[in-house]
Amino acid sequence: MVAPLTSTGSTAAEHRFFTAMTLAILATVFVGFSRSFFLRPMFPDWPAPHEAIFYVHGAVFAGWIGLLLVQTSLVAGGRTDLHRKVGALGALLAVAMLILGAVGALIAARRATGFVGVPVPPLQFLAVPLFDMVLFPAFVALALSYRRRPQYHKRLMLLATIVLTTAAIARWPGVLELGPPAFFGLTDLFVVALAIWDRRVLGRLHPVTLWGGAALIVSQPLRLVVSGTDAWLAFARWATGLLG
Repeated sequence: MVAPLTSTGSTAAEHRFFTAMTLAILATVFVGFSRSFFLRPMFPDWPAPHEAIFYVHGAVFAGWIGLLLVQTSLVAGGRTDLHRKVGALGALLAVAMLILGAVGALIAARRATGFVGVPVPPLQFLAVPLFDMVLFPAFVALALSYRRRPQYHKRLMLLATIVLTTAAIARWPGVLELGPPAFFGLTDLFVVALAIWDRRVLGRLHPVTLWGGAALIVSQPLRLVVSGTDAWLAFARWATGLLG
């Protein structure tokens, strides 16, 4: 059994760990969306949506990841006062992410060609992003409610962001062709890293890592099972019909 780090020795290491996790997520998102968003002019022939909402969503998504890095850096620098003030912007970005993500998913599902680059019937695939749009706000809302308990707050915010990385990972070269075990499995490596950190520092899994990580991982096969049911397809037709 690995002895947990002492509280005195773990603070700096904790800041480094959460900063490293944020940077890893940032790199993951940049690589995944480089051809369709960040470096779009360099890949003019790469398939990409033509609706403006997806580029607005991409900008807000990038803002969310950037803000997470800023917030992590503020805590590491001891500026928790500024961290709390900037947190209000994070709440607004989260609301924008939810609206843009849900509407964007419905727009993609309504297309005759479906989701760009996804060889799955669009109403069926809609389960993947909409499940994310349930988990993401749930984790963010819990994080805000636990903002005075840093160990809960930071893990919930990290999990909320990990939820969003699947879309980027699926766009890595060759990953989508390997199917859900690949893009979900690679996403789960972030949860595994958090679990290893908890074991090293706390000697056990933090409740957020345990239950939040379990919720994310269980949701992955669940959405695949649900997506092919008559009930889901009926819901998907109804939801896409809301756009008119």
